Order: sequence, then structure tokens, then C-alpha cells
Amino acid sequence: MPEMRLFHDFTLIAGPCQLEDDALNLEIARFLTALSRELELEVVFKASFDKANRSRAGSPRGPGLDEGLQRLAKVRAETGLPVITDIHEPDQAGPVAEVVDVLQIPAFLCRQTDLILAAAATGRPLNIKKGQWMAPEEMAAVVEKARMGGAETVVVTERGTFFGYGNLVVDMRSFARMRAATGCATVFDGTHSVQRPGRADGSSGGDPEHIPALVRAAVSAGCDHLFLETHPEPSRAPSDGSNMLPLEEMASLLREVLALREVRSVMAGMASVRGAG
Repeated sequence: MPEMRLFHDFTLIAGPCQLEDDALNLEIARFLTALSRELELEVVFKASFDKANRSRAGSPRGPGLDEGLQRLAKVRAETGLPVITDIHEPDQAGPVAEVVDVLQIPAFLCRQTDLILAAAATGRPLNIKKGQWMAPEEMAAVVEKARMGGAETVVVTERGTFFGYGNLVVDMRSFARMRAATGCATVFDGTHSVQRPGRADGSSGGDPEHIPALVRAAVSAGCDHLFLETHPEPSRAPSDGSNMLPLEEMASLLREVLALREVRSVMAGMASVRGAG
């Protein structure tokens, strides 16, 4: 697999929560490919082959490792998009790294030393999600493990912090604090941050109407990259449909995001001039 230059420019990680059939995966991936070209935006396709942390034992988990890697490889081959997926066990790291461009460590597993070391040993870039119970500075020790394991490119993702039961909040200071503590670029997960864990009859619900406002706020606060799960029909998604961004809303939100980044750039330039004076 040829090496790709990833996370050097503003990047969108996007796709369905769970891998579905090839038709659905490719529908989303082709839409993202066209958007990437139109907006001159780096996009990484994300989907999970196994949702191992579902609330209920009988909830859909995905196609599994072997079939899932075949579906991810098809997305990569047919669209040219780099792909990312999460791993849950150390012995998954090697096989997954042969197919995908980036390995993701789920938030619930971000302190699992053996998992992080195994992922780091593959040489693939890592996206490590901050646990919902952790302070931004605590991610420094997590990144240190990854560096010790040999990882060169590591990004860290903010996906909200537990506020009581069944609710998440996003501290917009987290991006600056986590970047300073870890030395890594920060990602904002705008869709999992609106989850309502355990609030949908024992499963995760969500408040997707707040996704655009949180995304705009995070970009204004200085996050380096974005993570957005998306689906053409979220209500029919097998996992996390209650907190996904509808695919049809992706383009308009990203245009707003890019405009905000331009404003930030201009303001930074003006501040630099004032400082020099």
C-alpha cells in the first residue's frame, strides 16, 4: 500500500458509523470524493467493521474483520479515498493495518496499553479518541505510549465529556489544552459529541440538531481537523443513527467551516501584525 501524506492540512474524517453493504458504503464514499474535489479538502473515509461496545448484546455489530476489511478495501480502490477504522483488540492491529491508512483507538479503550502499542507498532498514523471521563491533559500519557510503540503520526480526538448521566458536553478549551499537553493535532468529533448515552430505551440516543453549532464553535476554537459520521438516511443506520449528520447537510456545513477557517486565518494575520508593531 503506498504511503499517503495525512493530517498535514485540514482533514475531514467521515463516513457511516458501521460498515454496511458495498452499495451504501460506496454511495457515501463517492459523495465524499466529489466534495473533497469541489472544496479542495482532504477526506478520510471512516466506518467500523465491528461495533464491539454496543449497549445491548443483540445490537448489530457490523460485518466482522474479514468481510469488513474487504469492504474497506473496495472503498479505497474505487474512490481513491484513504480509509480509517477502529480496532478493539491488539491482534487486530496487524491485519487491519495491511488494508487501512489510519488506525483508530475508540474512546472507551484509549488507556489500553497493549492495544495502543500494537497499533503504534504497525507504523500507521493513529487517531486516538479521548475518553469521555478524561481531562485533556491526561491524553499526554496516552500519546506517550503511542510514541514509545513507534507511532510517528498521532492525532487526538475530542468527543465530549460526561456531564452527569446520559449527557455529554464539549469544553471548547479542550483543543488548546490537549494540543499543548500532547503536541498533537486535535480532531473534533461533532457527531458522537451529541450522543445521549443510555437515553433511548437503554441504548444511545442523540441530539443531532446541535451538530452544526458545535462544529462551528470547535472550528472557531481552533480544532485542527473534523470527524463527522454521516448517512443518507440516519434513521435507517444500524448504529448511531440518532447522532449522525444527514449526508445532504454535509456540503453546506463544510462550506461554513471553511469560511470560518478563512476568518481565523485573517484574524491571526492581523494579530501577528499588531504584535510586530
